[in-house]
Amino acid sequence: MSETTAVLYEIKGLSKRYVQKGRNIDALNNVDLTINSGDLISIQGPTGGGKSTLLQMLGGLDKPTSGSISLLGKNLETMSESDLARTRGNQIGFIFQTFNLIPTLNALENVETALVPLGVSSLERRERSLKALELMGLSDRANHLPSELSGGQQQRVAIARALVKNPDVLLADEPTGNLDQDTRDQIMDLLESIWRDKGLTLIMVTHDSAIAKRAKTHLIIANGKVSVK
Repeated sequence: MSETTAVLYEIKGLSKRYVQKGRNIDALNNVDLTINSGDLISIQGPTGGGKSTLLQMLGGLDKPTSGSISLLGKNLETMSESDLARTRGNQIGFIFQTFNLIPTLNALENVETALVPLGVSSLERRERSLKALELMGLSDRANHLPSELSGGQQQRVAIARALVKNPDVLLADEPTGNLDQDTRDQIMDLLESIWRDKGLTLIMVTHDSAIAKRAKTHLIIANGKVSVK
């Protein structure tokens, strides 16, 4: 018997319309897409083409104008805000171009912030966060503030923060956009290693074609339409 692949996201007829200066802008236009557990996907396209909107939908940060999007069989567009917050907290890890670290907290405390909403005890938060930093090769930087870290180190802290929850999916918005080429390649090697070793689903928005080509599936979004390259 062949092993069946679990469906992570099921997207049907997904559309998102914004009104801007009296004009209708279709950021997403009737998108149909299936994303399986364990996929490694890159998303590219022109500015304003719908990349970030799709990532926000996948992360439960925005709701569609029409259509449906389900995560592990649960419809995100019909969830209450409290259920969405719980889903984001437990199942989705976010990685951003600008790292989004809290400047007054050290690396360890920044990682711990991901576990606070989940009701994890302070002792367990610390243990799990230290392990996540160790995985990133940052054990010796746990007590350093973001301002005392390089850009690559800050992004590693951000990845540790996303991973410490043990999510089903990592959503990365330009994760290497603020890094030089060598650091970019190191971060991508790290993300690929995590994806492979932990069996996660990794979905990345990127403007960098060298990064996009490393994904198993390469999506292009333009004028709200999605195609597979």
